[in-house]
Amino acid sequence: MNSSLKAHLSLFAAQVIYALNYSIAKDLMPTYIKPLGLVMMRISGALLLFWALSFFSKKEPLEKGDLKKMMLLALFGVAVNQAFFIYGLSLTKPINSAIIMVSNPIAVMLFTIIVFKERLTALKLTGLGFGVIGAVTLLLFKAQGSFAIGSETAAGDLMTLVNSLSWAVFVVMAKPYMQKYQTVTVMKWIFLFGFIYICPFGMPDLLSVDWNSLSSKTLFAMAFVVVATTFLAYLLNTYALKALSSSVVSMYIYLQPFLATIIAIWLGKDELTPLKVVSGILIISGVYLAGRKPKENL
Repeated sequence: MNSSLKAHLSLFAAQVIYALNYSIAKDLMPTYIKPLGLVMMRISGALLLFWALSFFSKKEPLEKGDLKKMMLLALFGVAVNQAFFIYGLSLTKPINSAIIMVSNPIAVMLFTIIVFKERLTALKLTGLGFGVIGAVTLLLFKAQGSFAIGSETAAGDLMTLVNSLSWAVFVVMAKPYMQKYQTVTVMKWIFLFGFIYICPFGMPDLLSVDWNSLSSKTLFAMAFVVVATTFLAYLLNTYALKALSSSVVSMYIYLQPFLATIIAIWLGKDELTPLKVVSGILIISGVYLAGRKPKENL
């Protein structure tokens, strides 16, 4: 199996995890844990897992100056990304957050053009267009009138947008280091610095959780958020950056609403309609086209 195929499979697996997360962990906040407490739990749990995994990996010292770059990557990819998304979600509607996140691949594509002078091909532009149309159509259909941007959701919507742009900066900036070092080497340092950034804000909320009152179902949901949605998803996404462009990696975000719908249908919580089928075809076509290379580069 070549590295490109492994990267695509990793990205698909990450989107399946994110899609499952909608059904498994949607009721954790604020009933059982406050937003920043959840962020703290995710980062500290993933930190322990990445450092534990590093003991079974090849020891790889960072070059002089790269540690400072890891501090910057941690700010965008862990601290700001996690805190603004979770806190923003608590201040707005879930459908608003989902639609605003459609901006992420657009931002990534613009950043790669500016930073790496990456050429905008017709295939990528067409794929991006298909993905946007498919995802927005599916999300608006699911919204059934609940999508609304106004003064009541403005703060949460803005925080979600900051999260989207922050993740875009991370995906673009992290690529050179993912190609230079092992995935685990990069992630263990990024999450260490992310932990340092978030600790003063999130630790009080994490310590206030009444763990003895939590049901086994709630504990499973929390474990899933830490192990799958954070540790595995970050590992899979950043591993894919080794072989694929930042814009292709970000395009996979459009699969999340489609896969979440498929899972809901499978669980009997939704039904298949022609509009959902068309939206799914557009999303899959968009991801495929964005990932293809122009003929002259083959």
